[in-house]
Parts: sequence; structure tokens; C-alpha cells
Amino acid sequence: MTHLQVGNNRTRSYHFSTSKMAAASTYYYAQKATAMSMKNALVPEVPVGILALCVPRLCCSLDWLFATWAKIHNFPSQASDGLHRTAIMSKSKAKQTCHVVGCLDRHTSLHRLPAREDVRAKWIHFIYNGNIPPSVSKNLVVCANHFASDCFSNLGQYKAGLAMRLFIKDGSVPTVRGKDTDEGTATKSALAAVVHHVACQTDPPATRRVGTQLSMQTLQRNFKSTGSLESLTRVDVGVSSSAVASTRPCKRARLEQEEDEENPLEGSSSMDITDPLDPASEDPVNVLTESTNATLKSCGPVHKMASYIVHKSCLLELFEVCPVCQRVADVQTRSRGTFLSVEQQCPHCLYSRKWNSQPIIGDTPVGNLQLSAALYTTGSSFFKLKKIFQVMQLKMFPYDTFRRHTRMYIEPAVIHKWNTVQAGMLQHLSQQHDVTVGGDLLLMSDSPGHSAKFGSYSMMDLSSNTIVDVQLLQSNEVGGRKHMEKEGLKRSLTVLEERGVTLQSVVTDCHPEIEKFLEEANITHYYDVWHMEKGLSKKLEKIAQKKECEKLSKWLSSIKNHIYWTAASSPFGPERVAKWTTILNHVQNIHTHEEPLFPHCLHPQNSPTCKSKWLTAGTPAFCRLEKVLTSERVLKDVQKLSPHYQTSSLEAFHDVILRFAPKNVFFPFPGMLCRLYLAALHFNENAGRRERPQSTSPEPDYVEELLDLIFEKVFPDPSPYLDELLKIPIPMSLPAHFEGVDTREVT
Repeated sequence: MTHLQVGNNRTRSYHFSTSKMAAASTYYYAQKATAMSMKNALVPEVPVGILALCVPRLCCSLDWLFATWAKIHNFPSQASDGLHRTAIMSKSKAKQTCHVVGCLDRHTSLHRLPAREDVRAKWIHFIYNGNIPPSVSKNLVVCANHFASDCFSNLGQYKAGLAMRLFIKDGSVPTVRGKDTDEGTATKSALAAVVHHVACQTDPPATRRVGTQLSMQTLQRNFKSTGSLESLTRVDVGVSSSAVASTRPCKRARLEQEEDEENPLEGSSSMDITDPLDPASEDPVNVLTESTNATLKSCGPVHKMASYIVHKSCLLELFEVCPVCQRVADVQTRSRGTFLSVEQQCPHCLYSRKWNSQPIIGDTPVGNLQLSAALYTTGSSFFKLKKIFQVMQLKMFPYDTFRRHTRMYIEPAVIHKWNTVQAGMLQHLSQQHDVTVGGDLLLMSDSPGHSAKFGSYSMMDLSSNTIVDVQLLQSNEVGGRKHMEKEGLKRSLTVLEERGVTLQSVVTDCHPEIEKFLEEANITHYYDVWHMEKGLSKKLEKIAQKKECEKLSKWLSSIKNHIYWTAASSPFGPERVAKWTTILNHVQNIHTHEEPLFPHCLHPQNSPTCKSKWLTAGTPAFCRLEKVLTSERVLKDVQKLSPHYQTSSLEAFHDVILRFAPKNVFFPFPGMLCRLYLAALHFNENAGRRERPQSTSPEPDYVEELLDLIFEKVFPDPSPYLDELLKIPIPMSLPAHFEGVDTREVT
């Protein structure tokens, strides 16, 4: 029997066995922090540890009582030493306070004197405000309120809730005295009381402390023993109590919170964290807690870290057991899109830690922004990827988050990237002479039964097959789709002229307005052969379908080849016309001509093998062929066929545009323009590409460079990049009845 003196006039007797005392001591030290707030409750039948906690002035006596009792009854020394050490640490922490003279608004993050003598002298001079006493203690501490914001190495992580205390850089000296500090520093004591984390968008509910009556069932905690499967004993301590056996508890239920709705600033949650001392004075439990934050300080950009798909059940297995006491811990998870936060709290030894699946920049998880940037810069569809994620049970952020990322960070980065690349290309062209460019228009955002809303006019340097300018036109700003091509050409030529590019010639399709405009501008104009060949082939195929003109179908392929040969082999317009008209003699098996510029055919004179294919003058097939090939419009176009460069590469670029901006998907003007720039960057990077040797490391592509720009420059300070985007003139939107396309994907 052990007697416990409570107060000056009451003595109660409690029957303790070794197992009962061990259980009581476990309850006491596991619940000490909680029960201290319930000192007004006086219940006759409560555990001895809880009863002592109701009278705070007896806590030290109770620590001594347990230590003495453990020695008498041969209680394991490790447990008693641990309990005594816990009490000593709690006392030492309670005594820590800022020693700066006149400090009233004290921060919970304290920093000890540095080891360097020169810096240490400055600290002491600041602490005593110049009035240094003869003897100075070695245990002086200074709170974080006296340091400027640039003295901390983890201020951003601390504000975001990724660190429980502030760390100062080597050589930092306190300089801030009093409360006259700016908001950029870490001198606000409220930051220590409430730290906002990324997992919740609401503030914690208001709480108040009240006296209550507790029983053993209220404070009972589940625990797990890793060394034995035996049942443990639970003790209710009172005037007459008995031991009640309990079976091993089940695993604790995990608390899950999923937050699909995000605020515009990637909202944060709040959690009370108070841990004032530097790592030099931490206990082993706190050292383990801080190890999770150390992963965020790894080398290299955060968006270049390797990523993996991890199943939630496999991940949470790492948090089920407390790493200190090896018993079952409480686990709570919060998610935001691809981001997962896990909080582990041990109810037995009070160990806690927080783990995040991604680094966090400001209030934004890196993985969410990285996925948005990867989607946008590669021309992928958000909704298609969302379907894939749903099938694979992968978490993804809502579409509003994707739109916010694109407007704030991704589109400004794309505009800046294209302007930089375009300036370099035009600077290179301005140093050359006799530059030949090609231009063509692509109608976009159209659907059956509706007119095109946008037109993309592309200008290409035909010597290198690279896009040097892209103009986006909206039909209502140029007076209709028929004027888009001329207006796009004028804008592109203005850009080249402003950058000092001297043009030798321009190659386009057969367009009367373009021809007239370039003639007035005194610019040499050539027609693309493919566009002319396509128009003639359609007319001849239609004629060959008639019964009396069936022979003509045997000559269609030869006539197509003759068009390309005429353009490539003739440096002057009259020679092209002479070669072109000789095709009428050739189809009659006549290979000498009256044209002085081309007197005879260049092919060898072989005896005909198939006489049935030759045409005869005066027949319907020959007459119709002659009418088409020698019309005034055709002869004029043949004279302007390009002898060197063609615009076939521009047609290939149009296919790339449709990959980034499909015709049946609506995009607003800035989104469409950015997708055109991405298509140009993609095409230029792959133009003339040859297979690299395996030993050669690939050069950084435009996507990697864009991600570097977004994370390293645009995201920290988007203002100058947004200003660059806002300088782009945006025409008024069309009425709703012109937008007869799929409007689901609006970015």
C-alpha cells in the first residue's frame, strides 16, 4: 500500500501493483499536456496521474514520487529515466525567454548565442543595448522578432507551415529593436501562434477552456506493442477499484479531407505550433519531426525532381506506427489536386510530424502548377487528361485552377519566350541579304455551317524553314474572312521592316489582292506551285470523267509533273510560259516546237509503245485540255511560279497548329495566340531535325525552357510578364451566334 498526501488535510490510500503503477504512469505522461487544462475538475475516482495534474503545484512532487517508487519496485530504469528527463526538459523549456533588454513582444522561436567570437560580441552588445555587465551568461537567447527577414533561411517555409521554427543564417546579427518592424520580417508573434498550412482553406474554430469531469474512458488511448500479442491491463484508480482486462485495440481510423475547391491564392490551413528553441537545444523527438522539412532543401530546381505514382494505401503504411514509441499513431490526410499532406500524431509520446508529397512555392504545390504547365506547353487537352486520371483513380485539380495557372503564369511566359526567340531570328535575318519568305493563311475555330472566327497568317523563312512571324486575326476586325490574308501579310511585312529585314521575294498562293498589294509595294512576288497544281488537277479530273474525254485521265500525272518541272527549270517568266505550252504538242506525240525559247523536248526520242494514249487535235478531250492550259489566267500564273522555294513547309506547319489548337475547340484571343506561338516554337525546334548520335546528350527543348522560365522567373514575380501580355491588342469578341463551336475548353 502506498500513501499519497494531497493537500494539507487529506490523505488517501491507493493499492498499487507493479502493473497498475506502470499503467498509471503511462496515462499520466501521455496525457499531461491535455490534463493540465483541466485543473478545476475534482473527481473522486480518477487515475492517480490525472488527480495530481489537477493540482499543478504537486507535479514536481509526483515526478519525484514516481521516480522513487520505480527504484523501490525495480521499475525499468529506462522508463523512469525517460520520465524524469521529460520533466526536466519541460522545466528547462519553460525557463527560456528572450534576454534582449526591453523585449515585450516575444517570439516563440529563440536563438542561442553563436560560436563565432566577433558575431557573438555583436549579439551581446545588442542584447544589453551597449550596457554590457561584467559577467555575461552563456545561455542568452534572442527571439526572432529582433532579426530582419533576410536573416532567415526558411522564412517562406515557416509562413507556409512547412517548418515549426525559424532558422537564421550564419553570421546574422539582431538589428531590430521594439515593435517597429515591417511586415516582411518574421517579427510577428502571431506567426508562431498560428501557422497556415496548405491543406485547408478555413480558419480553425473558436475554442474555450472549461472545467469538466473525466473518467478513464475519456482519456483512454489506443496503443500497439511490437514485441508481444498479450493483452494489457487497464486500471481505474479510486477508493475501491479493480483491474479490468482489455483486448488489443484495432488500428486507428484515418481522417481524410479532400479539397477540390481552391481559392485564388492557393489557400492555406492553420495549425497551432509552438516550439521555440533552435536545433541545438532540441530533444530527440523534435529532431525527428524536423527531418521531414529537410527534404525540401534538396539541390536542383523543384520542377526537375523525379516524380512517381504512389498508391495511397502503400504510402500511409509508413505513418501507421510512431517512429519513437513504435505504437499506433493517429494519421490525418489532406489533398488538393495532385498534392497530398499527411499529419501524424502519436497520442502516447506526443510525437508529431507533417509530410507533404510535393514541394510548395508560396501557397502553390509544385506538382499542380507543373502539371498545368506541361498540359499547356505540349498542346494537350485538360479534359482528355482528366478522363485518364479518373480511370486510373489519380487525383487532379479542378478546371478553374488550370485556367488560373494559365492566365497568371503560363501564357505570360509563352508570350515572353516567343518574343525573345523571334527577336533573335529577326536579328539574324537583318544581317542577311536577299531573304525569301513565304506566307499563308489558315482559317481556325470554324465548324460546318459557320464562318471561321480566327485566321492565322504565318510567315516563314524559306531558306531555313523556320517560322519568323505569326499573326492572329479575328474576322470582325478586318471586315470578314476574305480580307484576312491580305491584312495578315501586311502585319507580318511591317514586323520584318521594323526589324530591318531586307526581302528579295515573297512566295504565296494565287491571291489577287495579295498580288496587287505586293506589286504596289514593289516586292517580287512568286506563286507556290502546289496551290496552282491543285487547282488545275481538280479541273482536269472533272473533265476526264466525261465519256468523250476518258483518254485525258492517262495524262493527268504527266501534266502534274510538267508543272513542277516548268517552274524548277525556268529562271524567267517567258521561258516558263514557253515550256508550259509545249505540253499540247507532247500529248500529240510532237516533240519539236516553234518556240525559240524551247525548240524541242529534252527527253530521249523513243518509239511509242502505246499509241492509244496520244491525243488528236480537234477531239473533245484535246480541245478541253487546250482551253484549260492556255487560258489567260493560267498563263499569267505560270509566269509567276516560284523557281526555287515553295510553301509546302507552311502546310506542314498548319498541321502542327491544328494539334495545339483544334478547329472544333474554342479559345479566347490570348489563348489562341499563345497556342500559335507554341506551335511555332515546336515547329522551329524540329525543322530540319536529324537523328542525333546516342552518345550526344539532347539539347534543352522549348518545353523545358518554358518550365524553367515559369518556375524561376514568372512565378516569383509575374508582374512584368503580365504587362507584356497586356500590351497585345485584343479585338472585341464576336456575337454569340458567330461562335458555333465547342466551347467546353476555354482557357
